[in-house]
Amino acid sequence: MSASQTPDASASAVPAPGVPASDVPTLLVKIFGKDRPGITAGLFDTLAAYSVDVVDIEQVVSRGRLVLCALVTEPTVATQGELRATVHSWAESLKLQAEIISGTGDNRPRGEGRSHVTVLGHPLTAEQTAAIAARIAETGGNIDRIFRLAKYPVTAVEFAVSGCGTEELRTALATEAHSIGVDVAVVSAGLHRRAQRLVVMDVDSTLIQDEVIELFAAHAGCEDEVAEVTAAAMRGELDFEQSLHARVKLLAGLDASVVDKVRSEVRMTPGARTLIRTLKRLGYQVGVVSGGFTQVTDDLKERLGLDFAQANTLEIVDGKLTGRVTGEIVDRAGKARLLRRFAAEAGVPLAQTVAIGDGANDLDMLNAAGLGVAFNAKPVVRRAAHTAVNVPFLDTVLYLLGITREEVEAADDGTEDLPH
Repeated sequence: MSASQTPDASASAVPAPGVPASDVPTLLVKIFGKDRPGITAGLFDTLAAYSVDVVDIEQVVSRGRLVLCALVTEPTVATQGELRATVHSWAESLKLQAEIISGTGDNRPRGEGRSHVTVLGHPLTAEQTAAIAARIAETGGNIDRIFRLAKYPVTAVEFAVSGCGTEELRTALATEAHSIGVDVAVVSAGLHRRAQRLVVMDVDSTLIQDEVIELFAAHAGCEDEVAEVTAAAMRGELDFEQSLHARVKLLAGLDASVVDKVRSEVRMTPGARTLIRTLKRLGYQVGVVSGGFTQVTDDLKERLGLDFAQANTLEIVDGKLTGRVTGEIVDRAGKARLLRRFAAEAGVPLAQTVAIGDGANDLDMLNAAGLGVAFNAKPVVRRAAHTAVNVPFLDTVLYLLGITREEVEAADDGTEDLPH
């Protein structure tokens, strides 16, 4: 029988009229030792003999060592000593250690303002972790829980933080992260985090390692000239549309057969396929927007199973590139418009979108998304985005969404049930 059904125990399990729940006597039972199957079942089977109610449970296993905490209602005064002796005897029989602490009530309520802080390190050092934890405390936040998301290709840990605003925490930790050399993402806690169902990313130097126009330029013999203009545009020093027309003009006369050659030369960013495959298996929709060309993005859309793709289009007449583009230009403002359009078509609120990019022409899109991620980005972009990732693995973005490495692997090998 539960404590609420036992007259003697109910006085301790349920507060008397006028007595707040925080004053109800409770016991914190802590078990330490080598992990093995059956420990949790054994502890609660032992406690069941004293008709206590479970208030809270927390269990952690690290390198095969278990820490199991159970917060339970206090049994009757007559049986409390017996409970303590029995739990200690049970623990000793399994070569475990037990500690039982008397107190009142449950955990104290978490403070207002709750956030998830994801820290990526390659490696993650004790010094870096100390700096992040100290800055959280200085901001008025309390670390309620820490959980490892991944151990490779980077170490990713998540802090559940309460007691301070997400924006305030994000600003403080962005400065700290840059100074100590880690990547930190701060997002508001809540169901919406797992409900982010649209990810839109830039293509050149994000989804792929190359700048597509430079691949075309190499075939036209003007690679250095185009690369110089591209770099200036990505730094925000040139108007993107003007720079686009100037670069494309240099491609005039190229045979259209070069399109297939460029497609074969495109190099995917490490982790890109894993990112997309995992997102798709977990029910996300994925799109790309590019200041590059549909001649490449359409091929990527088909090969990677993307839901959306939009870019500029090179004009081809009589089998030759004319040196012009056709249709609406996809520039900085255009990428943000396309993010909104894709979100509307996907039926996803803009606040539940994720945008990933590296250049100045991605800034409007990054700022419009619910979470904007600067991926190995230029300094101006890192400073303006919600968060930055500075490791060469695109799939680390999954950890910013709270997806663990184990979930990635389960989705990848098909053991994870797909959403309907």
